[in-house]
This record gives sequence, structure tokens and C-alpha cells, in this order.
Amino acid sequence: MPESLDNVKAANPGPVLDYELLLDCVHCGLCTSACPTYAETGDENESPRGRIYLMRGVTDGKLGLTDRVRSHLELCLDCRACETACPSGVQYGKLIEPFRIAMDQADASRPRGDWFRRYILFGLLPYPKRLRWALTPARIAQRTGALAVARALRLTRLLPSPLRRMVEMLPSPRRNEGALPEFLPAIGKRRATVALFTGCVGDAMFRHVNWATARVLQHNGCDVHVPPTQACCGAIHFHAGANEPAWQLADTNLAAFDPQRFDAILNNIAGCGSMLKEYGHHWHDSQQPARAAWAAKVRDVNEFLDQLGPERPCGEIRAVATYHDPCHLLHAQKIHDAPRRLLALVPGLELRDLPETELCCGAAGTYNLMQPDMSSRLSRRKIENIRHTQARVVITANAGCALQIAREAREQGERLAVVHPMEILDWSYRGITPRWQSIS
Repeated sequence: MPESLDNVKAANPGPVLDYELLLDCVHCGLCTSACPTYAETGDENESPRGRIYLMRGVTDGKLGLTDRVRSHLELCLDCRACETACPSGVQYGKLIEPFRIAMDQADASRPRGDWFRRYILFGLLPYPKRLRWALTPARIAQRTGALAVARALRLTRLLPSPLRRMVEMLPSPRRNEGALPEFLPAIGKRRATVALFTGCVGDAMFRHVNWATARVLQHNGCDVHVPPTQACCGAIHFHAGANEPAWQLADTNLAAFDPQRFDAILNNIAGCGSMLKEYGHHWHDSQQPARAAWAAKVRDVNEFLDQLGPERPCGEIRAVATYHDPCHLLHAQKIHDAPRRLLALVPGLELRDLPETELCCGAAGTYNLMQPDMSSRLSRRKIENIRHTQARVVITANAGCALQIAREAREQGERLAVVHPMEILDWSYRGITPRWQSIS
């Protein structure tokens, strides 16, 4: 069994890995064409195969954990596209995630941009109340036009890089519908009892998507419960190498959602869903069986509705749209057809295939804040592919993807509406004609 992450003190992070997982890779190279960083750089060290070589070399003591080795591993988006492409079933996520956490813990003296990690990444983003409060000045600047003036004069470029990226990604202000109640009853005959995971950034910036999700579930005969003591899924901490806080957040959610009460625990953000579904894998203690049982109840809302059998929406939505697959929905959760089948039910909606939909947009959680150069290269590539579809509406089931694509669209002067599948269904169920808002 791999050693516990908490026991890693040596400079070699390899002992945390199940070594047999490293040996699953036969180095055939079929993963390279699926890897976004390799597609951009052509550097074998920035392919999944190359990174497995590096991790194995460090583990075997043949390579030192140098800054160069670290940089190749840190540039990985953890998008898991290689898992989809791999014919040998290599579980790359179970290699890169614990290795990077242990790598982070192995050298506590290494500088990591502590101010941003401590105050923004860990102290602000995972807490929706704090985040809404912190966004208030920016929202005022948006509504008064001050932010547009600052952007036009390039004053935002005076901010530190990660803060500038956050300002650039800020979505247009919307009417605040208020917090979801703890219970929303099914409309018509009850078909299921579900709990809704609302997320941190999702609740602070995309509360309208949570409302749309709840209404769609009600229309499909679901009693919807929203546990008030739920917390961030822990992905922000976990993917940034902070194992212990992620563990604590997971156990907070374990206590907030009683899986025995619900037919499913639902989420509408692909990155959160991937993290929630893997609670039973990440930490090995006496709570592991409970986490695994809890995680077994987690479903993406697209996946759940597709399996439930959705009520057919009647409201016409005339739009040419394209669907972008979030990496942690397509590659980590293996969900491809469900959102497409749901959207195909909407009268008037023309859904066009997106070239390279399987390639990451560069968001990858907080990757776009920590690795801005590669993130921007990938978002430019994504917008170019969207242009090929001639769609004016981009549909995606992940908050980070929505923010990333909308930011790049503004940068390039593209007038795109970026929406969630649940918004489309909600408008159709309620017979509402959406007022597509410009991203500029």
C-alpha cells in the first residue's frame, strides 16, 4: 500500500505512490496527442508518458527533484485526457495528484507565492460568503463603468498577475436571486429525493446556475435538499498541494450530507464532481469506507437527469450553440453523451460539434491563475475552434470553463454567451426566451 501523505518528510515524494500504477504505462505514446501541454509545446517531458518517466525516475532515485523536473510536473493541467486516450488503462490522476501533493510537502522551504496561496487561493476562494463580500467593490466598479475604463486604460495590468487574471475573469453582474432554501419540493409526482451541492465559486459567482439546476430538478419530480452546513469540495486546496485542509473539507461534507437520506448527491460543476466522486480514494484512515459510500452517491446533474429520464421541455430556444466538454466531466467522470442528449430535447436549439472539444480550455481549476502563459495559449486555441462552429452560444457544465472562455472571448472581441446546460433546460421548461448578454 502507498505510504500516507502525512508521513512524507523526505525529498523523494515517490513513496506515496502505488508503484504498480507506474508500471501500467507501456510508453506507447498514444496519450501524447490528447495532452494539451504536449500539443502546445511538443516537449516529451510535458506529455503524460514523459511525466510518468519523471515520476518513476524520482521514485527510483535516478532523478533528483530539481526545479526543472518540478516545472514539467507542475505544468500538467491534471485534465485526465490521457486516461481517455490510454489503451492500457493507466490511472494517471492517481499518480500525478498524490505525487504533486507530496512534492509540495517534501520541501517546505521552497517559495510558493505564499501571499496568494494563503489569502486568495486558500483564504478566499473556498468560502462563498467571503468571496461575495470581497467581490463587492469589483461589482460596483462593473456597474458604474469604472472597471471598463480601467481595462481600456490598461490599469488592471498594474495588478499582480494572479489578481489581474481574477479581475479579467469576473463575469458580468446579474440579479441576485438570494440563497437557495434548504428544501424545494418536487413539481408533480415525486420521482426522487436528492441533495444539491452548491460549491464555493459556484455559489458566489454562479448562484443563478444553482437556482436553474434546482428548478430543473423540481420540474423532473425531485425533492431538492440543500444542506446549509456544506463546504467547498476541497479541490482548490488538494490540487494546490494542501492535503490536510482538503481532507477537513471532505469530512465536513460527509457530516453535512447523510447519504442514506438521498437517492443522489448532485452537483453541477465538473471539477467539484470529480473531486467529490474521489473522496474514497484520496485519504486512507478509519473514515475511508464512509467516504467511499458517500462518494458512491455523487452524480453530475446531467448524468442523473439522463439516467432518470427527463421530462421533455417545450419552450423554444432559437440559437446556434456549441458544447464544450469540461475535462473533469469528460475525462475524469467519463460523461460525454448525457448533456448532449438533454440539450437535444430543447426545441429550436441547434447544437454544432466543437473541434477539439476534448482538449482543455486552460482553466483547470486555479491553473489559469498559477500558469497564465500556458492557460492563455489553450484558451486562444479554444476560441479559435469555437469560431469554426460560427456559434454565438457556448454551453459548458463547469464554472471554471465558463469563466475562462468568457474571459478569452472578451480579450479577442468575440460576442459570445457562455451558459450552463441547466440554464438552457430551465428557460425551456419555463417558456422563457433568454436575453443573450454580450460578454464584452
